[in-house]
Amino acid sequence: MNTKIIKKTELDRLLGRWLEEYKLIAPVKRDNLVVFDRINSANEILLDYPNTITPAKSLLLPQYETLFTYDLTDSAESLKTHFNNEAPQMLFGVRPCDARSFSLLNNVFDGERFKDVYYLNRRANTLIVAIGCTEPRTTCFCTSVGGSPFSEEGSDLLLVDTGDAYVIKITSDRGTEILKDAELEDAGEADLASMKKEIQDAEARMSPKLEIDGLKEKLDNSFDDPVWSPLTEKCLGCGVCTYLCPTCYCFDIVDEVNDSHGQRIRLWDSCQFPQFTLQASRFNPRPTKKERLRQRIMHKFSYIPANFGQTGCVGCGRCVTECPVNLDIRNVLEEISKEKVAK
Repeated sequence: MNTKIIKKTELDRLLGRWLEEYKLIAPVKRDNLVVFDRINSANEILLDYPNTITPAKSLLLPQYETLFTYDLTDSAESLKTHFNNEAPQMLFGVRPCDARSFSLLNNVFDGERFKDVYYLNRRANTLIVAIGCTEPRTTCFCTSVGGSPFSEEGSDLLLVDTGDAYVIKITSDRGTEILKDAELEDAGEADLASMKKEIQDAEARMSPKLEIDGLKEKLDNSFDDPVWSPLTEKCLGCGVCTYLCPTCYCFDIVDEVNDSHGQRIRLWDSCQFPQFTLQASRFNPRPTKKERLRQRIMHKFSYIPANFGQTGCVGCGRCVTECPVNLDIRNVLEEISKEKVAK
């Protein structure tokens, strides 16, 4: 394992160098909320935070983006794509759950039969520097879905806070490249021991793992089970769980036209909205909140595992902390995992 050490007093120097080379995006405080935003100074960065309110996926899959514009007149037909080869950017200070979500998004937008050039262009130009969670929240459950508060998946560098310094784990070739001239010392045995203790202590503070063994099989056998009705009773169908989820990727395509000028836009959508599956015939295969909540759970814990071999959830807990009616996905999973629905 390739590891470096940097004192916290030296971090600003490294960030200053990166600011000259990259468009640097980091967690900052805006209107009492922690969000990802572009910074111009290392002093703006907030590293002592539980998690951002919005996921990092918006940097690679914007909530709203113009794909192309067109002009159809009597004299000319023109089409202008909005595919931009943007300057390299760095996402610094992201939590491992968000970094891990990019692995799933990569599977979706870099498939064998379909490749989304807009997403892939941004991904190729984005470096990911994650920072481990030494103080996981009670709503975090990454260890229940194959993750860890110090997961390396999806990142190029992973920082581990050891008190007065950070141990930097180099997790990709790109991570090696961006540190090659940083003049950092290799982490020593004492540094590695401190890192190991921080990781062990943080994992010990995690909430107990969910008992969800065999969940996919139980879900596959519970599609028509009555359990879904009571689980959905207090759901508002507001969609906040999907909009704040790092791995939800559903979107709509809309043409906005004014006379002969128009643009095609892509914007986030949600399976929790009534019109998401409304057909032109007015038939809706998911007419109530029950079918829509069931779709969300089935997609993340049955369909995505079947298609990509990984769970469609990273356990960040945003859908738990931000649900206006406290509909906790962990309770839903535990209820589904009960023997009564394993038929």
